[in-house]
Amino acid sequence: MSHDDGYGNDSGRTGDGYSTIGGTRQTRTRLPDGEGSDGYGPRRPARSSRSLVTVVGVIVLLLAAIAFANMGGDDGNGKDGASGSDGKKAGAAPTAATGTKPVTGKNGEIPSGFAHDEQGAQSAASNFAVALGSVEMFTKDSRHAIVDSVYTSAAASKLRDPQDAAYSSDFLQKLGLDANGNAPQGSTFVSRTVPVGTKVESFGGDTAKVSVWYTGLIGMSGAGSTDPVRTSWKTWTVELAWTDEGWRAVSDTQKDGPAPVPGDVAASSSDEISKAVEEYGGFTYAR
Repeated sequence: MSHDDGYGNDSGRTGDGYSTIGGTRQTRTRLPDGEGSDGYGPRRPARSSRSLVTVVGVIVLLLAAIAFANMGGDDGNGKDGASGSDGKKAGAAPTAATGTKPVTGKNGEIPSGFAHDEQGAQSAASNFAVALGSVEMFTKDSRHAIVDSVYTSAAASKLRDPQDAAYSSDFLQKLGLDANGNAPQGSTFVSRTVPVGTKVESFGGDTAKVSVWYTGLIGMSGAGSTDPVRTSWKTWTVELAWTDEGWRAVSDTQKDGPAPVPGDVAASSSDEISKAVEEYGGFTYAR
C-alpha cells in the first residue's frame, strides 16, 4: 500500500492529522474541484457504473462468440466441425466404435451385415468369439447352427464332426451337464465370452486376420456344484474371408492370456451369479 495522504503528497505528513507548513501547524481544507481549486490537486472523478456495465457486457458477448465459433457443428459438407480431415472425431478412445454402422441385421442370434473393411472384420471377429463361447455351443443342434453361421461352408463341414467329438458326454459330464448339454434342475450353467479388444494382424481386402483378446466366464452355478463359475483370459485369432454372406471364419487358433493380476473382490454366491446371468444380457460388439 502507498503512503499517499490522499492529497497528492506523501511527504511532510505526521500522525496528528495536520501538516507542517512553514513551521506552523495549520489545518488543510479541501475546496470543491473546478476553477477555484486550492492547488492541492483535482478530486478523482467517480467511476461511472454505466460504463462498467457496458464493458462487462461487451466482454461477455465476446466470450460467447468465441465459444460458439469453437462448437462442433456441421460445416456444410455433412461433416462434424470437431472432426479431423478424415471426418473422424478427435480424441476418440481406442476402444470406441469408430462410426461405421457395425451391423445391419442378425443371422439367427448372431449379428451379421458387417462392413467390408477392417472395422467390419474386427466387429465380425468379436461377435463370432461371443457366439463360439456361448452356452449354445454345448447342445448339438444350436452348435451346428452357430458353426454354419460363423464359418465358411467348407470350414464348417470339416469342423462339425470333430466338434461333436470334442463335446462328448464325458466332457459335458465333467462340467455338470447331461449328455444333451442341459444343466441339472435348480442350477445354471454359465458360459460367456466378453471381448476386451481387437487387433488386425493383416488385411487384404477380401481376407483378414484378426485377434480378439477376451475374458470368459464358465462353470456351474447352483447348490452342490463342483465346478463353480470362474474367469479365464484368452486370445482368439481368426482367419476371415469375405463371402456372399459377408465375413466368415476360415480357420482359428487360441492361446491363454494376457491375464491381469486377480483383484481382491470376494467371490459372489451361486444365487447372485445365477441371478446376474438371467438379468444381464449380452451386447453386439463393434469396432
